[in-house]
Amino acid sequence: MSVTREAVLETLKTIEDPTGKGDIVAAGVVRALNIDGGNVRFVLEIDPARAEAYGPIRDQAEALVKAVKGVENLSVVLTGHSAQPAPPDLKLGHKSEPKGPEKIPGVNHIIAIASGKGGVGKSTVSANLACALAAQGRRVGLLDADVYGPSQPRMLGVSGRPASPDGKTILPMRNHGVTMMSIGLMTNDDQAVVWRGPMLMGALQQMMMQVQWGALDVLLVDLPPGTGDVQMTLAQKAQVDGAIIVSTPQDVALIDARKGIDMFQQLNVPIVGMIENMSTHICSNCGHEEHVFGHGGVAAEAAKLNVPLLAEIPLHFDIRLAADGGAPIVVSAPDSAQAKGFADVAQALIAKGIA
Repeated sequence: MSVTREAVLETLKTIEDPTGKGDIVAAGVVRALNIDGGNVRFVLEIDPARAEAYGPIRDQAEALVKAVKGVENLSVVLTGHSAQPAPPDLKLGHKSEPKGPEKIPGVNHIIAIASGKGGVGKSTVSANLACALAAQGRRVGLLDADVYGPSQPRMLGVSGRPASPDGKTILPMRNHGVTMMSIGLMTNDDQAVVWRGPMLMGALQQMMMQVQWGALDVLLVDLPPGTGDVQMTLAQKAQVDGAIIVSTPQDVALIDARKGIDMFQQLNVPIVGMIENMSTHICSNCGHEEHVFGHGGVAAEAAKLNVPLLAEIPLHFDIRLAADGGAPIVVSAPDSAQAKGFADVAQALIAKGIA
């Protein structure tokens, strides 16, 4: 009999948190709980300053969960995020002189990952696609340009502040073979970014041109949803080789996806293809397949535009769990059916010569 998520959580709730915030589940210490049959893994995310106090807690959690009926293999990782130093002051509000599209030094190709609507899984697709390209030997960068909702640091398991050795350039972070920069690394987790258009445009230009990206085969740009200043700035300031549009199949999402496609066409950025995310859901208990958001809408739209349908990515618990845990599904379970769609897209981009 397979172990249940509820059984593991109930067991962990019996362990008192050393900070006095109740049990370790209530205190938010337990992260990225993943159960696959009898295989259980989770992370205890703590303040590194309290590592000594949490050592016995980890041992206790391991002993108790191992005793839960159905547990065959167990992995418990103790990790931490310390208080971050102040970010480098790069004067992100500075407005540079207008220029036409230019190459980012060292970057061979730029691909925008876009969606007309929020909540369709664009950032999850971006993180997995970046890791899939890296797994196939490409030198990959990922620019998290979703200024209001930067999620790539969490999805790629990156923490800390990027360094600025001279106060003028920034050294990006790196994990899973992907070089990454995000405004989320420059702000605190609970800090809102309240910027108007000129600030956004200045920030994006500096993250493109003042980051030491090194030699990259391709730079993926995870754009915010919609058709605003960030998208226009990217197309006007950088030589973008193409855009990938991510959408769920239902009509409401496709309405906004069409607007995103029209924007790129007006900006003379070619559409590389479309990805239907959350395409289908297969029940993990009974195997029944259902199309929660409908099915085939993105394929029909791609056919209408005469662009490829690059992949149909399922709505699957493991994809979400892996992203929240900082190791996208193509890294944590590269041979899984869920990872295959992202690998197929990576191969298609390489075959087109733009990655």
